[in-house]
Amino acid sequence: MAELRAEIDRIDARLVALLAERAGYIDRAAELKPALGLPARIDDRVEEVVEKVRARAMAEALDPDLAEALWRRLIDWSIAREEAKIGRE
Repeated sequence: MAELRAEIDRIDARLVALLAERAGYIDRAAELKPALGLPARIDDRVEEVVEKVRARAMAEALDPDLAEALWRRLIDWSIAREEAKIGRE
């Protein structure tokens, strides 16, 4: 059991690192969008991301509904982060 928990902890650490990397790109998008006249939320892009995530989840034998729910929450957080950064500029 200890080995399984260690592997889960290792994966969790990787997930956190990837989320932090993603947040950096969100910050960069927030810097660029105002000059491009783009809002923080672009509905077509949101749906494109969700469709890709669902397809990837299915390919990995992961419940696509779970993946979608997680990503929609992540996207909502990302948009709120962008809006906060854009509002400060």
